[in-house]
Amino acid sequence: MQTEESKSLLRAMYANMLRIRRFEEEVFEFYKCGKMPGLAHLYIGEEAVATGACAVLRADDYVSSTHRGHGHLIARGADLRKMMAEILGRQDGYCHGKGGSMHIMDMSLGILGANGIVGGGIPIATGAAYSCRYRGTDQVVLCFFGDGASNEGTFHESLNMAAAWDLPVVYIIENNQYGITVNINRVTREHDLSKRAAAYGIDGVSVDGNDVLAVYHAVEKAVDNARAGKGPTLIECRTYRQHGHNGNDNGAYRAAGELEHWLSRDPILLFEQKDYLDPEERENVRAQVEAEIRDACEFARNSPEPAPETLMEGIFYEGGEHR
Repeated sequence: MQTEESKSLLRAMYANMLRIRRFEEEVFEFYKCGKMPGLAHLYIGEEAVATGACAVLRADDYVSSTHRGHGHLIARGADLRKMMAEILGRQDGYCHGKGGSMHIMDMSLGILGANGIVGGGIPIATGAAYSCRYRGTDQVVLCFFGDGASNEGTFHESLNMAAAWDLPVVYIIENNQYGITVNINRVTREHDLSKRAAAYGIDGVSVDGNDVLAVYHAVEKAVDNARAGKGPTLIECRTYRQHGHNGNDNGAYRAAGELEHWLSRDPILLFEQKDYLDPEERENVRAQVEAEIRDACEFARNSPEPAPETLMEGIFYEGGEHR
């Protein structure tokens, strides 16, 4: 029998996966209508990774994100209103409309920022973990990045440093099968990406990234080890990007039947099939999430455009001033 605590956690996980899904669906609608500047890199299909991983964290821990980062921020508790306003380039957004989809951050939640550079967040997370070690805290950093980023030099350099110094960081590969249009199995000989951990003498594990509890338990163990001074862990979460790389990509390069296979393993569908929550409770959660998403969209629509005279505000440059 489930304890009340576990029921609460399951409800929270279900709600966060739904929030991410519905948020991204509305982002795509804004994008298709031409109301969103820039590109839409959707997290649809990968909701269980961010949800399961971030559920482990304490309030004072850190998260580094990616260009496909809305899910990480939502799972960490970011303000949906400010996120949507930022994505639409509005004044009330996290960066007052100047950062857009790929540059949302909230230091009050330990979110070190989304990053438009592939692999760019990996050394940032490693530096944050060094800071935790240097300051003598027991904080932990979660570092999210994609399968393509695991072939970048920043990945290997950062893992080597973190392993040598036993830094409190958990590296999470969101293996959604594709780096833009290239299947990861075409460009790596070893398809079990977690085995790369062995080269650095750290723990590595691969899990079903569409099973939110499998992600939760793998990250829980890794975070506990990091907090206890036992160093980093590499976790590969095998999942799937249900949409193309961005809003202009129709995914024509996918093999026949591939999308249908993964849709049958949709993380929200898998959760519902396991009957963790009864149908009435699920419906109540869905209604709550729908209300939150409607509110966020309405807030963003009504937020003003940034005033032209604010263009140079909030800019830092070397040797200059931070306004």
